[in-house]
Amino acid sequence: MKFVVWPNEIDGRISRKYGRIVRKEVAVDSPTPLEIRDAAEILGMKVVEFYPDKLNPRLSGLDENLRTRGMMRIESPYPKGKSLRMIAEKIRELRARKRKSSRKRRKK
Repeated sequence: MKFVVWPNEIDGRISRKYGRIVRKEVAVDSPTPLEIRDAAEILGMKVVEFYPDKLNPRLSGLDENLRTRGMMRIESPYPKGKSLRMIAEKIRELRARKRKSSRKRRKK
């Protein structure tokens, strides 16, 4: 199934009123379109279209620092809700791995 993914759908700083779909415990703060694309590809989902500068119309009433740009159309074997949870968890895992490797470099 194909669906559109906006970064605010997995952003923990955004309320459900402004489009967050996943639970707050699963959501990540300030996900970038590139992180979402990378996580989706790692999970075996296909990114059909990618627009890093598009802004979700729902975010027009928010402060500029809460607006996350980007839109992508993803093809996944899973429904949208499950796919978004998987992407958010993968981003969390990738960020933790990145932090861990940067700490190791500083210690040496």
